[in-house]
Amino acid sequence: MPGFDFSNYNRNAALHARGVPLPKATSTGTTIVGCIYDGGVVIAADTRATSGPIVADKNCEKLHFIAPNIWCAGAGTAADTEFTTALISSQLELHSLSTGRKPRVVTCMTMLKQHLFRYQGHIGAYLVVAGVDPTGTHLFTVHAHGSTDKLPYVTMGSGSLAAMSVFETQWKPQLNKEEAMKLCSQAIEAGIWNDLGSGSNVDLAVITPEKTTLHRGFVKPNERTQKLKSYKFKRGTTAVLNEKVIKKEEMGNYISVVELAEETPASGDKMEVDT
Repeated sequence: MPGFDFSNYNRNAALHARGVPLPKATSTGTTIVGCIYDGGVVIAADTRATSGPIVADKNCEKLHFIAPNIWCAGAGTAADTEFTTALISSQLELHSLSTGRKPRVVTCMTMLKQHLFRYQGHIGAYLVVAGVDPTGTHLFTVHAHGSTDKLPYVTMGSGSLAAMSVFETQWKPQLNKEEAMKLCSQAIEAGIWNDLGSGSNVDLAVITPEKTTLHRGFVKPNERTQKLKSYKFKRGTTAVLNEKVIKKEEMGNYISVVELAEETPASGDKMEVDT
């Protein structure tokens, strides 16, 4: 039958009624972009790594090496993106040695999508794959479930909408290298300023047939500066309304040792107390 299949709806509703949580959409908390220009391809990423509402790392490296002519930017679970790209890099090197030629970008993309599709999205790796090979310049997006796209410019991550707004308004055919670098940098900055999951600096990589140039900290819009004033207050600035000192010998007057012994459970490990 053509169209959507809703046969599992009743099953999912019954499982949810028994306490099984329904799947939720996951925010990747990153902005990554890519853009093709005349003679090569540029990819860029922000450097903020988050753990829920906490900024875990202000200078995380999200541009990953796969081959000398192929790099990718990763969004999603940091460990998944790092180890997935390392695994495919190893497999692609073996493939290159056995065939005796440089690896192709489409080969890397196929390996990634087959690996991720096998795990049905449980590996949280969302990747922008870019590279140059004898067949030309290529730019792909690979989603965690294995779906892929091939476009002249792409964005991924929680800041992708802000970044895409920059591409949609400023992209043009036949960009040169400097224009592509500036466009990707501005797209990442749009994610940094408009998405709470993205922040810190802009990392950028330029891939050409001759070499790949990695620009770590290409733009640093959030550099730490000197505080405007000192926030150390002199002793006595805050008034002490009341003060009471209890000596160790007098503790028995305030705490009943017998009551503490009764409240302490008999089973379990004893609590270590510094004396």
